Amino acid sequence: MALEDAKNDVDRAFRRDDLRGLAFENAFSGATSFLRRAYTKDLGGVDVAVTGIPFDQAVTNRPGTRLGPRAIRAASSLQPFDPPYGWDGYSPLEALAVADYGDMAFDYACSADVPARIEAHIAGILGAGAAAITLGGDHSITLPILRAYAAKFGPLALIQVDAHTDTWPDDDASRIDHGTFCYTAVKEGLIDVARSSHIGIRTVVDDNLGIHIHDAREVHEAGASVVAQAVKNRAGTAPVYLSFDIDALGPAFAPGTGTPVWGGLSSAQAGCLLRELAGINLVGGDVVEVSPPFDSADITAVAGAHVAMELLCLWGWTRR
Repeated sequence: MALEDAKNDVDRAFRRDDLRGLAFENAFSGATSFLRRAYTKDLGGVDVAVTGIPFDQAVTNRPGTRLGPRAIRAASSLQPFDPPYGWDGYSPLEALAVADYGDMAFDYACSADVPARIEAHIAGILGAGAAAITLGGDHSITLPILRAYAAKFGPLALIQVDAHTDTWPDDDASRIDHGTFCYTAVKEGLIDVARSSHIGIRTVVDDNLGIHIHDAREVHEAGASVVAQAVKNRAGTAPVYLSFDIDALGPAFAPGTGTPVWGGLSSAQAGCLLRELAGINLVGGDVVEVSPPFDSADITAVAGAHVAMELLCLWGWTRR
């Protein structure tokens, strides 16, 4: 297949007859669409649209996540040759019609306008009948995404994998902050706290607003499988939105992020955790806070690309 594509000068990011299927192009060349999916704004027949929100003006420390979607896409070129490991042969790229919807356009000098643009961007994807897997960008982008999802599905079970709960209080509705998005989402009724969980936490919060915390130490000591089962039980059959902040991983596994905290999950633990969540009613998800300027050898971008692939698997698993 790779030889055939090379002879015919095919770049499947632009020329793809079928939205399904593995890809066998050279990993080191060609357009950096996510997983070599077709770039398109036509969502007819699309199951899942992957889109980027390159916004990082709500960070408390190091910027750079505006470059995250591009880096994750480039790193993903290593993955579409085979079905992902650990899913009993399930091949989301063959089972699902997945498209790269490109990045959301916005005026970087009008940051106050960005949340409404994000909400409308995601609502447009959902309105076309597709699910959205979003590449960030800082974690503030999740709040308007949740608004769009809750408008369609009602209050969501949030599974947030993160070093931070992002439930620090913030009563100024005009602020855009990646550390308070979850607080605001709870206060707006977007999240069903009784069904929601935080995983990998290793920072202090006085009041987590009813969301259950499985801190990093619990994952290390009890095991990712045990924690995943508890999270699944709590979510039940509710519609789930899964937000994965790459700083959930320890800095050794994800150095390229704005607010690194030691003692985090390993890549192996994160992979096991996500695979063991199979069966949740996932309706959408994101991977955020990949900051390429602080990355080494694309370690963090590669991790982000794998997380996004696992989100595809989770979305498709219950729809087989």
